[in-house]
Amino acid sequence: MKVHATLNNLRISPRKVRLVTHALIGVDAKEAVLQLDKQVKRTALPLQKLLESTLSNAIHNFGLDEANLYISEIRVGDGLKLKRWLPRAFGRATPLIRRGSNVTLFLEEKVEGKNRKTVKKKVEKVVLPDTEIADEEKEEKISQGGRPLIDKKDVSNKGMQKGVAKKVFQRKAI
Repeated sequence: MKVHATLNNLRISPRKVRLVTHALIGVDAKEAVLQLDKQVKRTALPLQKLLESTLSNAIHNFGLDEANLYISEIRVGDGLKLKRWLPRAFGRATPLIRRGSNVTLFLEEKVEGKNRKTVKKKVEKVVLPDTEIADEEKEEKISQGGRPLIDKKDVSNKGMQKGVAKKVFQRKAI
């Protein structure tokens, strides 16, 4: 089973990110965390956090065994590009492109289904709101400090409450 996580808009150029990611493909997940922890490059910390996020997704959401996972694929693509200008001689300007990257990390099992745990799915109860509230309940909510409820009968003049002046917006003075 493949499990993935993405890191969007990492403010490091894709070329620099690929220097670190090419060494991780095919490595066990635990070993990759140790390698990234010892790396000196700036890319290592965001990639380590991404790998840990992917591992936790695999363990908690899919019930996979951490010892049975390896990095099958890492995709590094272009992300956000910030375009700036650098002043040069004789009043010229040259463009500066500050590149970003998007990283997607895929984990896969070495042996399919080994030590897999079943994940219990949570069942959510759907509660439908009451359409009609009695006058006594309205008074209780108001006395408890809640917002007063407004009936459709109390509202007149196209959604305006009684006793509230209607605002008039004019484009030109009359």
